[in-house]
Amino acid sequence: MAEQKAQPVIWARPRPSRGPAPKITLEELARHAIEIADEEGIDGLTMRRLGAGLGRGTMSVYRQIQSKSDLIDLMLDEAVGEIELVSHDTWREGLHWLGHTIRDHALRHPWMLMLLNEGPYFGPKGIGYTEHVLGLMSELDLPIDEIMLAIGLVNSYARGFARQEVAQTRRLAEVGLTVEEWMRLNSGYVRGLLESGKYPQFNRVIIEAEQPHMVQDEAFEYGLQRVLNGVAAGLPGAS
Repeated sequence: MAEQKAQPVIWARPRPSRGPAPKITLEELARHAIEIADEEGIDGLTMRRLGAGLGRGTMSVYRQIQSKSDLIDLMLDEAVGEIELVSHDTWREGLHWLGHTIRDHALRHPWMLMLLNEGPYFGPKGIGYTEHVLGLMSELDLPIDEIMLAIGLVNSYARGFARQEVAQTRRLAEVGLTVEEWMRLNSGYVRGLLESGKYPQFNRVIIEAEQPHMVQDEAFEYGLQRVLNGVAAGLPGAS
């Protein structure tokens, strides 16, 4: 089988000029695909499933896009386009908004957590989002590399926190338990670990620590503030 020739991103390709006009737009395709991925996960999204959900055959989807990779690009762009871009008076307020926005958006569309780090992303709505985010620290007149690194720290923290939340929710859903039920189910095992005396630091976590019992929103805010403190300490002119 001949290798498929690499092509530029879907937005850089000319739209077909022959034949009847498509009955559904790329944005509509993307929105319907997002609904499927939100409900069934990205593995549940196939071109056949998408076509059936739209009341069309698989080939009608392929007349619009050439591959699932194109579809993923369109979905990411459409999903990022949902974010309301808000201006802020200071860089810290801006990065605080960014952290919460990334986490909230990831929890709304968990499938995005697996896809956003796979490679370059240049959708038109995504570019608008990126332009806005890079401008959150413009008041500091810093080199663009410093701005990108600072924003990357917030991105990594927020996505990592959301990824852990999604994984925990999925794991508990698989066994049909709430967090409290899971803890009660395993309380005897944990008690044995405590009584063994072999794990003094683990004992401290169970007996003394507040963090494991914090509401997720509170735990996220606690960590985000410390990330922002680290950014402030490392950037000249940031306070």
